[in-house]
Amino acid sequence: MSLLIHLALSFALLSLLAVGGGTAVLPEMQSLLSHQFGIDHTQFVHIYSFGQLAPGPNMLMVLVIGYQLAGLIGAGVVLLSFFLPSSILCFYIGRLWNKFGESPWRRTVQNALEPISIGLMTSGVFAVGKASIISPLTLVLSLATFFLILRTKVNPVWIILGSGGFGALLMKYLN
Repeated sequence: MSLLIHLALSFALLSLLAVGGGTAVLPEMQSLLSHQFGIDHTQFVHIYSFGQLAPGPNMLMVLVIGYQLAGLIGAGVVLLSFFLPSSILCFYIGRLWNKFGESPWRRTVQNALEPISIGLMTSGVFAVGKASIISPLTLVLSLATFFLILRTKVNPVWIILGSGGFGALLMKYLN
């Protein structure tokens, strides 16, 4: 099967599985990229980190994946494959959802999907954390960053950039 077709099918499936947002499919995306496309955990974390810092939706990181695997055409294929199916699905489900109004069935489905979405997003965070925390230093940096984000009113971008810079300096001088 052609690489572009394989990318299109893989990312279209991920798109439809992204209940709760793109973070929900990060573990599956990481596994898929590792086993089928040869992108290791470290590369995935770097791509994900770049997506977090870049302006716009963080799941635009899939463009970088497509570009890395198949150039500019690969980036376009992955972009359309990842965003188009879920957008179409959301459009039609949204229209159907409005027809249900305030029915008890609608509220029951929403209540059932909320913990599923939270669980999927948590698994995505866990997958990235597991791949990122590779030493005691990275553990301390991640916990300090988490604490600072929770306890201060400083923009998280500055905390993350500062932690990254501080970590790079520490790794340079400790190695």
